[in-house]
Amino acid sequence: MKVLVDENLPPALARALNALFAGKHEIIHLRDRYGPGVKDTHWITDLSADGRWVVISGDRRITRNKAEYSAFRNSNLVGFFLAKGLYKSSLLKQMERILALWQTIEAQSNIVQGGAMFELPMSSTRLKQL
Repeated sequence: MKVLVDENLPPALARALNALFAGKHEIIHLRDRYGPGVKDTHWITDLSADGRWVVISGDRRITRNKAEYSAFRNSNLVGFFLAKGLYKSSLLKQMERILALWQTIEAQSNIVQGGAMFELPMSSTRLKQL
């Protein structure tokens, strides 16, 4: 599985996940691939052209902004967006929840079409489709 951690989450999160899943998954931070400040529509379109990627994001604006939403829904990407409470939590809590839901993220990303979006919940193990 190829995973991109977006700019609204710290690069340390991507590095830690990449180290943990070395050899099984490729996990990078958006800044490492595109640099800082890249427009969402640009990286969504470019990453989609590179094939199937899973996106872990704290940027819920993508699910609400018309241009970004449309670009994502028409992509090969599968998005997992942190719930508002989880996004405002500490990095440790975010990592804990992502790891607790990792098998669900893997399974879900394998059975849905590109453009699917889900919310990673603060405490539940059920993903909410966006």
